Amino acid sequence: MTQITPVRRALLSVSDKTGLEAFARRLADRGVELVSTGGTATMLRKAGFTVRDVSDLTGFPEMMDGRVKTLHPKVHGGLLALRDNAEHLSSMKAHDILPIDLLVVNLYPFEQTVAAGADYETCVENIDIGGPAMIRAAAKNHGAVGVIVDPEDYDAVAAEIETKGGLTPDTKKRLAAAAFARTAAYDAAISTWFAGAIDDAFPRRFAVAGTRVQTLRYGENPHQDAAFYASGAQRFGVATARQLQGKELSYNNLNDTDAAYELIAELGTQKPTVAIIKHANPCGVASAATMSEAYDLALRCDPVSAFGGIIALNRRLDRATAEKITAIFSEVIIAPEVDDDALAIFKAKKNLRVLAAGGVPDPAEKGRVMRPLAGGFLLQSRDSGRIDPDALKVVSKRAPSAAEMRDLVFAFRVAKHVKSNAIVYVKDEATVGIGAGQMSRVDSSRIAAHKSADAAKAAGLSTPLAVGSVVASDAFFPFADGLLAAAEAGATAIIQPGGSMRDDEVIKAADDAGLAMVFTGMRHFRH
Repeated sequence: MTQITPVRRALLSVSDKTGLEAFARRLADRGVELVSTGGTATMLRKAGFTVRDVSDLTGFPEMMDGRVKTLHPKVHGGLLALRDNAEHLSSMKAHDILPIDLLVVNLYPFEQTVAAGADYETCVENIDIGGPAMIRAAAKNHGAVGVIVDPEDYDAVAAEIETKGGLTPDTKKRLAAAAFARTAAYDAAISTWFAGAIDDAFPRRFAVAGTRVQTLRYGENPHQDAAFYASGAQRFGVATARQLQGKELSYNNLNDTDAAYELIAELGTQKPTVAIIKHANPCGVASAATMSEAYDLALRCDPVSAFGGIIALNRRLDRATAEKITAIFSEVIIAPEVDDDALAIFKAKKNLRVLAAGGVPDPAEKGRVMRPLAGGFLLQSRDSGRIDPDALKVVSKRAPSAAEMRDLVFAFRVAKHVKSNAIVYVKDEATVGIGAGQMSRVDSSRIAAHKSADAAKAAGLSTPLAVGSVVASDAFFPFADGLLAAAEAGATAIIQPGGSMRDDEVIKAADDAGLAMVFTGMRHFRH
């Protein structure tokens, strides 16, 4: 069928009752018969509506604690019957099946139940069966039936019924597409949960789903289309943050902001910490006694690259720090919370995006990471590995001092969030040189040292910032040249995974240079 479908009978059975009363009122005012189940029917009757029970329609009561109530030919026949098929119409008449023109269903809150940490049995009981079956039936027969799975569609559907006397073919198709996407996402959530429940990290079939948060102006480049989807996999982060002010976030803003906030999480909340990110790489990271001091030290590392960057903070953003941030151009600021007087400072920069995430992510949280390939995708566990400072192996003749060890741990945790090959110089819990994304590790080391010298000149200092620092490498040094480049830059201690065929040669080079060196036994490639 292709014509407008008059809506004479609607079946409403919802878990999320947001906006339902107002929608039902608009249907009832058009003379639509309301059919409903359980709690939805009770709610509508309390609001003064005349409602027919599904059990009255089917001739069967709800049973088995509500597990069986809509799984019946009189429901599915009313949804699936083709209105222009004589045989279907004859069957409807013979079996007293009434047509259902509009289905309004949203599902048992399975995703929310899992997110709340419910036990296995509770999660199973929140797997909806009748709801998805009805949704799929109505969506299949979208030529004759409209189906709503999201409360945000209520107004548009009601308006179309009021102005056009029913639903247009385009609207029914759009609603059907949304319905199948919802059941697919629901099944994806269930299958993912089950895989975790039976400890199957990589099931035979892996389903992924998201909810669109925003259609973006363009993607990584202006000729690419893009949208932002939330998966609900993490409690705090970019996907859950509130935008307090500023322009709409772009694809690159979101990507860089995520990188910045994940890095901040890696360093904990023990001390005020600031990270400045550009093109998903940190150009400055620091911890200090105050947020304002941490920002100064992070900016000092590479003030040129910081222009137009993303700034992430691990604690509430205060006025003093906000005043310093506004001295240069930034794209996005993200923090757990933002003081009102800090926000007042940012009002002068109306395009500056300011996000409040509500908390800091857990860097050790488990999860999966996908990367697309032509014709497929790679799936791996999230890099939630963290080094234990007490388990680091000293391999040099000289052991690091307490101050060096503190900075070594800081440097390695930053290096985890720098594109490989990664080299990070740190002094007093502040980066003083970062080399990222080079094909050769020695080149990354030289770039980091060069940036250290440039930053010193910008700060009016005669000695490169890297002098007296420690250095981290995200993977082992395959040759001693990268280590020697770090020594030439002024580093006094080194942290690296170890594991090279030439570890003995590299250790000897460290000893000959008087460097302390520790092995982590864990690498952090970030491609």
